[in-house]
Amino acid sequence: MSAIEQELTSQPALWRRAAQLPALAALPRRGGRIAVLGCGTSLYIAQAYARSREAAGHGETDAFPASEFPSGRRYEGVLAISRSGTTTEVLQAVTALDGHAPTTLLTAVADSPLARAATHTVALPFADEHSVVQTRFATTALVVLLAALGIDTAPAAAAAERVLAGPLPLDPAAFERFHFLGSGWTVGLAAEGALKLREAARAWTESYPAMEYRHGPIATADARTLVVPFGPLDPALAADIRATGARVLDPDAEPLATLVLCHRLALALAVARGFDPDTPRNLTRSVVLT
Repeated sequence: MSAIEQELTSQPALWRRAAQLPALAALPRRGGRIAVLGCGTSLYIAQAYARSREAAGHGETDAFPASEFPSGRRYEGVLAISRSGTTTEVLQAVTALDGHAPTTLLTAVADSPLARAATHTVALPFADEHSVVQTRFATTALVVLLAALGIDTAPAAAAAERVLAGPLPLDPAAFERFHFLGSGWTVGLAAEGALKLREAARAWTESYPAMEYRHGPIATADARTLVVPFGPLDPALAADIRATGARVLDPDAEPLATLVLCHRLALALAVARGFDPDTPRNLTRSVVLT
């Protein structure tokens, strides 16, 4: 069994554990304007959390790629997400704050350069991974953040177990293009789903806010396209997509479970193409720049 296969199947149990963490008290609470920083997968988790925090009435929340954090903008707190705690752009952004705002790091590694630079650290070592491609750390980190907002993640864990127990609903090798659509907090999840297939299987993937799909991207849809929505689609949009001949996957009621399905599709497609999903081309566990 590959590392990524073992790690992605462990997610429901880790989510249940993460939702009960006493360390939630170190995370930003209701009120105040905060920024959330990350790179790659961590950026998409940051985007999902930012929309969720605002929707839950906990305060204005901006998400940025760490390399694009606006240095002149002031926040009451900054949350940085980094699995390894070594990501260069995140470390540079946190260091550049120079005490202007308290920083909380969400990571898998408690002893790291970022942990030493941050004001507070919430470590999830039980969710760390051997695989380069992130699965369980990212989703477990998001569950921690959602639980801190008072959102019940137990239904998502149960739905993910069902996704893992059943067969894949289709053969991903039958498709050439994969389009992922989200709305609200699931825009970040759609981007993350697309990234998984891109990293592990070198697939042609794209992601969009669902209603933006009509504005150009639908031109590339055809019978060799799989469209994966994170949540129900507008009926007219769904009809337009199906008219192209594209296959529209029925979304799970729990978007996190749909992301787990994307993990399974990425693994299956990588294996079908003869790739080692644990060692994706041109990628490393952490991006550390000189």
